[in-house]
Amino acid sequence: MAYGFGSVAYGVKNNGFDYFLLLFYSQVVGLDARLVGMAITTALVIDAISDPVVGYWSDNLRSRWGRRHPFMYASAIPVSLSYFLLWSPPQGWSQASLFWYLLALAVFIRTFITLYETPSSALAPELSEDYDQRSSLLSFRYYFGWTGGNAMSVLMFFFLFPVFVTDTINDGRFNPDSYAVYGVVASVLIFVSIMISSMGTHSHIPKLKAPPPKRLLTLGAILGEVKETLTDSSFFALFFAALLGAVATGLVAALTFYFLTFFWGFSSIQTGVITLGTFIAAFIGLFLAPVVTKTIGKKRGAMIIGLVAFLGYPLPMALRLLGILPESGDFVFWFVAITSVIDTGLIICFQILAASMMADLVEQSELRTKRRSEGIFFAASTFIRKTTQGIGLMLASMLLYLADFPQGADTTQVSTESVEKLVTFYIPTVLFIWLTMILVISRYRLDRKQHEDNLRQLAEVNSTR
Repeated sequence: MAYGFGSVAYGVKNNGFDYFLLLFYSQVVGLDARLVGMAITTALVIDAISDPVVGYWSDNLRSRWGRRHPFMYASAIPVSLSYFLLWSPPQGWSQASLFWYLLALAVFIRTFITLYETPSSALAPELSEDYDQRSSLLSFRYYFGWTGGNAMSVLMFFFLFPVFVTDTINDGRFNPDSYAVYGVVASVLIFVSIMISSMGTHSHIPKLKAPPPKRLLTLGAILGEVKETLTDSSFFALFFAALLGAVATGLVAALTFYFLTFFWGFSSIQTGVITLGTFIAAFIGLFLAPVVTKTIGKKRGAMIIGLVAFLGYPLPMALRLLGILPESGDFVFWFVAITSVIDTGLIICFQILAASMMADLVEQSELRTKRRSEGIFFAASTFIRKTTQGIGLMLASMLLYLADFPQGADTTQVSTESVEKLVTFYIPTVLFIWLTMILVISRYRLDRKQHEDNLRQLAEVNSTR
């Protein structure tokens, strides 16, 4: 439970970056959407080096608190403080000044969340080597990540947005004060999550894997070890599939509230109800992933679950454009809400299976390299999520530009033509990315039998030492 609860920090941060950041800085603060996308993507390029550095460092660190926990404790205050500042930008600044403010904070937040998330995630294959238990363990990780982030969306739509309706701002979604309060609550929750998870897993430190033997570490030797660790065909299949999936996730997340607000015309409360459905979706993922793992296996399950989810996600919008689904009404609202719950649950299940597939590569790599490299593998996952979701946000900002979507505008100031043009660009783009991802993941080769063979061979090697 402590391990799983630790993902609340990343979930809250990701929820804010994915769902609110573009909307807030573009439509509320008034920063050009292209500059928002550029700032986030630039931050990711600058930050990209931190993922393998922290991953490798946490694999090799020697301390009385083990390999992972010193990083986890050190990240709590910097992440929380910088996340608070992100949602309270200075007023009256120029476009250039706001761009640099956003860029600086984005770099700082992403660097220090790496300091926590990569070592924390890397605990999974250390806490259990069992093929099925890993999916169960990671189910809790993803459950808390999704519910923690979603709780902040519920707070926004049910409480903050309605409260911050004023005589001059008739929709709290466009009031900067609501985001300032969000920043306070979210930063506190991030701090609490990191500390509870770090302290809650602290007693397991003596049982975790030891770092590899001391050796001379030059830059060339380090790069050689990283290359040796990641030279695996199954890793590359999973890496590039996850890369494509994260691009699509970033695109979907950045535009979700645009579609709910401008395309469907849902109120703040209706959007909040749909957001509440994510709690149900998280339960679907929590219980479905272990069942799929035990019955049909991780790879086959990921491909089947993913295909169903990805084809179904844009279906309501396509039906609306084709004139099959009415433009408004209670039926439309509940149709969108129910399909959203089902598809999101399947997507969460897919993500859990993919993460568990990554954990299974640790022992296969250890057989080849004679080193435990959980940090390197999960650094790759963290890098994918951060970097390509930024690309997804940049792609979203480009689609907004191509659709002639006005910045700083509310629902009364955006034309139907711009909204429908945005949806027309969006559907084929996201489907192409998702279906390509399913094709790539088919190249992953590690199954239950091979994983158990890897464990048996490692046990034989260790018994002879």
